[in-house]
Amino acid sequence: MAGPSASSSDILIRIRSLAKTYSQGSITVPALRGIDLDVPRGEYLAIMGPSGSGKSTLMNLLGLMDKPTSGEFLLNGIDISALADDDELSRIRGVEIGFVFQNFNLLARQTALENVELPLIYQGASAQDRSARASEALRTVGLPDRMDHRPGELSGGQKQRVAVARALVTKPSLLLADEPTGNLDSRTGTEILELFDSLHGKGNTLVVVTHDARVAARAQRVLHLKDGLVERLEIPGQGPAGGIAG
Repeated sequence: MAGPSASSSDILIRIRSLAKTYSQGSITVPALRGIDLDVPRGEYLAIMGPSGSGKSTLMNLLGLMDKPTSGEFLLNGIDISALADDDELSRIRGVEIGFVFQNFNLLARQTALENVELPLIYQGASAQDRSARASEALRTVGLPDRMDHRPGELSGGQKQRVAVARALVTKPSLLLADEPTGNLDSRTGTEILELFDSLHGKGNTLVVVTHDARVAARAQRVLHLKDGLVERLEIPGQGPAGGIAG
């Protein structure tokens, strides 16, 4: 379990005094008000909080889809908070992060294989390499017989498995999931969570943003946010967790 003793080389995400403020005319709205957190490599972390707690803002910052107003953010040793160039952020996002969304975000006219290949196209991979790596990713999520199916021919759970395969195909440092079971029934949602358990068991680092305590209970640690601050950091079923949070 992660704790203060983890060495710097073991830390994938290092956050210190991270803050984000939005401006609405003459009014400023603090979405995050100074977050400290270490996420070791290979950890499974859940982020929870009510509406307005800052969890979506933190997800956007972790996913390099937004920039902090202040504070320090290191991802895999890269000082993200010091980067001002949007193209460089986009490049790092494509290499370091795989995204899984509640709404799957699949292209309806593309096959499962073609959907999974998309991130590799942006990286300039050859057609042969794309096909081989996308096929491997679909086998990893248990869909070797659905590669030529389009999203309209897949169940909700199969669509989410395709989305997970797409997130994994670049072998990112971080798998970031936003309400990954939100559009699934309970049985199918459990299947996706079991897939996440398997991926974590293989050494993947997962950060899942959720409002569902049953989803968070699968994680190693749960970060609870409230009013832009860390309310508590806990180990499910055990109590307060080690590590930095504040």
